[in-house]
Amino acid sequence: MDYKNVQPLADFDWDAIDEKAGKVSNKEQASDKTEAYEKSFNAFTEQEVIEGTIVAINDREAVVNVGAKSDGVIPASELRYNPDLKAGDKIEVYVESQEDANGQLMLSHKKARILKSWERVNEAYDNQEIITGYVKSRTKGGLIVTVFDNIEAFLPGSQIDVKPIRDYDVYVDKQMEFKVVKINHEYKNVVVSHKALIEDEIEAQKAEIISHLEKGQVLEGVVKNITSYGVFVDLGGVDGLIHITDLSWGRINHPEEIVQLDQKINVVILDFDEAKRRIALGLKQLTPHPWDALDPNLKEGDHVKGKVVVLADYGAFVEVMPGVEGLIHVSEMSWSQHLRSAQDFLKVGDEVEAVILSLDRENRKMSLGIRQLMPDPWLAIAEKYPVGSKHTATVRNFTNFGIFVELEEGVDGLIHISDLSWSKKIKHPAEFTKIGEKIDVVVLEVDANNRRLSLGHKQLEENPWDVYESLFTVGSVHQGKIVSMNDKGATVILPYDVEAFAPMRHLDKEDKTKARQGETLDFKVIEFSKDSKKIIVSHTRTFQDGADSTREGDDKKERATKRTVKQINDNLEKTTLGDLDIFQKLKEEK
Repeated sequence: MDYKNVQPLADFDWDAIDEKAGKVSNKEQASDKTEAYEKSFNAFTEQEVIEGTIVAINDREAVVNVGAKSDGVIPASELRYNPDLKAGDKIEVYVESQEDANGQLMLSHKKARILKSWERVNEAYDNQEIITGYVKSRTKGGLIVTVFDNIEAFLPGSQIDVKPIRDYDVYVDKQMEFKVVKINHEYKNVVVSHKALIEDEIEAQKAEIISHLEKGQVLEGVVKNITSYGVFVDLGGVDGLIHITDLSWGRINHPEEIVQLDQKINVVILDFDEAKRRIALGLKQLTPHPWDALDPNLKEGDHVKGKVVVLADYGAFVEVMPGVEGLIHVSEMSWSQHLRSAQDFLKVGDEVEAVILSLDRENRKMSLGIRQLMPDPWLAIAEKYPVGSKHTATVRNFTNFGIFVELEEGVDGLIHISDLSWSKKIKHPAEFTKIGEKIDVVVLEVDANNRRLSLGHKQLEENPWDVYESLFTVGSVHQGKIVSMNDKGATVILPYDVEAFAPMRHLDKEDKTKARQGETLDFKVIEFSKDSKKIIVSHTRTFQDGADSTREGDDKKERATKRTVKQINDNLEKTTLGDLDIFQKLKEEK
């Protein structure tokens, strides 16, 4: 038969099947069967982790059935971590592609493990779960740890233990428990901590211990650390602090004077804060208070000896026995009424004897005094420092109105600013002398009841104005220099540096001009007051009153007294001129 010319029937029904032959009946039935066939395979998508079964395994690869149309192949290298794997074992695989170019299913067991491990890491972090890891190696600043089989995490050196670690190598190649404390998803970094587990255990122990604590309870502990402010004691899992003030009834400079590191000691619970895990301990409270052992016969007026342990401006604390101190107020250190600092009399470490001024056993207070051991100099003040007597004193303090000086310990006096100099105009005592310097004084007044001495310095010399009174008599003419001028007049310096004042109307010169500053002219004394130390002069009156004859009469007297008055000025404030009879001679010459 010639099949080349055979043409297909245009109306042939390909869906019709010979039922007797048991072949395809129609298209609908074929589609149902295809769908049923497709459903017989597992439904999964790419980039998903699913479970599969090892069908076959050799040194190069493993065939894994995941319920797909075809099996997948995994390199044997991805399974070397578990040499016990065999055909029939189930493993997790990552679907990289359902078909490659050859129609092969692409699977990865390694990627599946990594993804599952990251899921476990995140779960452990979110749930604060304790995980186990393998310390792989040491690195800068810490250790590299493998967790969940293939995730490398960093264990910082500070997170290995609660105490500092010097040798990291002792932890390498060991299994340890950790907590995940930080995850960086962007860089896939994980940080773990072993210290956190220890701290959790410690906190649990602390909570348990503190829950059984009671104030006043006595416990044994070990000195763990010593600082300048106190001592930390390990009570068996929880630390307490003994403040330096609770170490000893007596004063100490440093806790090392009382305890040593690793020393076992008994302590008493003073207070504790369960919420803050703070425990205040005491050591001195285990011994009787020293005040309870103080001699019951000790009373006010008795003498005691002790050592200065603390100094303040207001006084000194003296330890008469460990834990028993008395205060010597600065006012009880000297009979002086001039207040000073306690440092002027005592220093820390001084051994002193004192008198008990008050004793309050109930409140544990004692006041002491040391001036009571010395005779009161004011009892015989009038005999030792009578009015008119001369002495040498030490400058102690300045005020605007005078100088406080000390004649001897406990005896002070005041030199009023007006009693410092006969001739100098002093605005402040600091212009005249310095603190600590010696100064000669004369007693002007004694008030024993109020413990006051009024002293003078200028009274050591005769009043030069007695001499000036005889020299610058009203009507006498002297040469003077104008040193300054103002609207009211001029200041004129007369012989021997005596200051006078010339009113403006008395500065007219004979040529009708006014005298000027810097000129040296003749001036007539028109007014003299010894009490107010004031001399008024006039140049105009020298030519108006025919002063030449008066001037000639005065010249001889001035020359006669010039040397004497110069000596007065040279020795002013230094020599008692009364002893030279100078003033008497001048008065006689007058």
